[in-house]
Amino acid sequence: MEAYTALRQFADSWGLLYMTIFFVGAVIFAFRPGSKKSAEEAARIPLKDD
Repeated sequence: MEAYTALRQFADSWGLLYMTIFFVGAVIFAFRPGSKKSAEEAARIPLKDD
């Protein structure tokens, strides 16, 4: 059970920090300047006919 306790403590501290940094990075990436055009193009992909 020692490994479980160590992993649990790691997830409680550094895991939360990692997930928070990842979330903030994803939000910044999604709302970066100039991303609207590429997002609109990606949204139209399922509607394109070959």
